[in-house]
Amino acid sequence: MTLFDMIKDHMSKSIPYAAETGAEVTDIRADGAEARLSKTGKVGNHIGTIHAGAIFTLGETASGAAMSGLLADKILELRPVAAEASIQYLKTAKTDLIAYGKASIPAEQALAALDADGKAQFDVGVSIRDADDAEVATMTVAWHVKKTA
Repeated sequence: MTLFDMIKDHMSKSIPYAAETGAEVTDIRADGAEARLSKTGKVGNHIGTIHAGAIFTLGETASGAAMSGLLADKILELRPVAAEASIQYLKTAKTDLIAYGKASIPAEQALAALDADGKAQFDVGVSIRDADDAEVATMTVAWHVKKTA
């Protein structure tokens, strides 16, 4: 089992709200991550599409996975917090969704900040796409990460 597989497994067990919605991390790499959400009745809304809150949760899940992948070698020594998030809904989500997250800085820069200051701040951009590969939402999550004592 790779370090990325261990992080993915840990995330699926330690974030009960994301698991409740069905948001699932499917891939974590040093340069990004992917999460999926199936269109089921529990994530639906009154117009038959995926609820905005479920889309937000999927995006935040992908961003957390991307942040973890970026800092994989040190993630057990860190306390990451999503400090701010914004989302733009571009169209209704009528199918299963895939979210792709990517950090705004390279791992070397984040690790250098952690070594120098004991903390790092960076954004993770997320593209949320439907089964036709149409973008239904974009999201930015600001991560504040600091070393634990």
